[in-house]
This record gives sequence, structure tokens and C-alpha cells, in this order.
Amino acid sequence: MDSRISRITLRVRGYHLDGYGHVNNARYLEFFEEGRWGYFDDRPALARHFASGHPALVAVNLNVNYRLAAVAGDDLEVLTQVAELGSRSARLYQQIRRLGDGKQVTDADLTCVLLNMRTQQSMTIEGEIRQALERLVLPKAS
Repeated sequence: MDSRISRITLRVRGYHLDGYGHVNNARYLEFFEEGRWGYFDDRPALARHFASGHPALVAVNLNVNYRLAAVAGDDLEVLTQVAELGSRSARLYQQIRRLGDGKQVTDADLTCVLLNMRTQQSMTIEGEIRQALERLVLPKAS
């Protein structure tokens, strides 16, 4: 797997399920967030840029496509990558696949802005942060 893609695995538990017996849509947001935490855990040099909370990458838009239901006992993998880098924002692309058959369960595009936490204003992505992120950009596969 490309080193610019982060991969975490998790098992679907009963408390992830809704009344229909499949993963509740809101739980997928938690799975995606866990994938993003894993992404930065795997890249401590990048994470150090945001460790102090100034600046921060802050989510401003999330688009999710639900494709297949996952159920209790399914082992899932969450794949996370930087798909695009703009002047003030970055787009992350994430997928959740079922390990048993490799089928895609859901995917999401998350847009983040670089935010100055003191002023609450977006910042230009430049300098060391930009260089670090540029090395990680992997365009979303069609």
C-alpha cells in the first residue's frame, strides 16, 4: 500500500448498531475520525505542526456516501489520504472497506481549513506545513 495512505482496522460491535441491525450512520463519522487520528499518529513529524493547537486543521465540510451496510462482527479498515491541497484548505479522502470481502462500505470527502486558533481566522497553508502536506497528496482514485 502507498505510504501516503493510512490504514486502521476496527471491529463492528453491538453498540455501533441501530435498530435495523447495521452500523448507524453517525457511527461512521466516528470511524472516519478514528482514521484521521491514526493518520496523524502515523506521521508524528506532521502532527507536531498541530500539537500546540496553533494552528489547527479544522473540519468545515463533510460529504459521505453510504454504499453497503456493515453489521456486528464485521472487521473494517479505514483508509485515509490527503487528496487535495489548496491555499487555505486541504481535502482528505477516506474509505471504509469490509476486510472479509474487500467491498467498500462507505467513503467520504472532508474539507479542512488551517485555522489560527487565537484569531479564529483561516490561514494560508505555507512554509513547513505546506511542504509536509504536499509530500502526502495522493489524488483520489476514480
